[in-house]
Amino acid sequence: MQIIDLNRVSIGPNAPLTIISGPCVLEPNDLALRTCESVQSICQQLGLQFIAKASFDKANRSSLGSNRGPGIDAGLGELQRIGRTLDCPVTTDVHLPEQCKAAGEAVDLLQIPAFLCRQTDLLQAAAATGRAVNVKKGQFMSPGEMSGVIGKLQDARATMLTERGTFFGYNRLVNDFTGLAEMRDFGVPVCFDVTHSTQRPGAGAGVTAGRPEMAPLLARSAVAAGVDALFIECHPNPDQAASDGATVQPLERMSDILTDCARISEALRG
Repeated sequence: MQIIDLNRVSIGPNAPLTIISGPCVLEPNDLALRTCESVQSICQQLGLQFIAKASFDKANRSSLGSNRGPGIDAGLGELQRIGRTLDCPVTTDVHLPEQCKAAGEAVDLLQIPAFLCRQTDLLQAAAATGRAVNVKKGQFMSPGEMSGVIGKLQDARATMLTERGTFFGYNRLVNDFTGLAEMRDFGVPVCFDVTHSTQRPGAGAGVTAGRPEMAPLLARSAVAAGVDALFIECHPNPDQAASDGATVQPLERMSDILTDCARISEALRG
């Protein structure tokens, strides 16, 4: 089984559960830094590992007028500052091959969005940075089809796959937990995206809809299924979030969610 090593965080078998968390997109007034600092503190108390997350650009938005973030130059600078201030690994998503080099110099783990998981040029550009790459499984793909994605990332330092739900047919994503084990059989760490799995595609009017109250259930189930990491976006005030306000978890609930997950993970590790 492959191990991902990032600034004292190891993702893989026998390692503590890793939490990838922060707001969906970078926002003004140090919101991402303050949010990540709060989650990091919770993780430290519970013996969990932490990776800070936020996006410098949200290219896949429901409408043209949606907030996309500060852009690559300002955004990567802010992500670097978060990593230095909190002394933790940082991840962000890339949407274009030409973004990968600069992003790879600024963060520790590159994330490939689900809708772009088969884009060969993007995958190979991410691999060429020498950084570890986390690929979210497309909502339109089976777990077994992700073997082709891994094949395109042969030059990557390390690879992780993330489950984030599969299209079902009536404004809902479903999660096949047997698929987590199937992807882990590829010999790579597997992450579960809690918050995006609560999305309701097409159910909102120009924005993403969701059922965030289902996030704790999904988080507990994924940890019980043996994932190596959880991806959970959060925000101090979801109603005012610049992106994905219908799915991000309120920051005040993160302690309860992560406490449950830490207990399940500890029980599994014996």
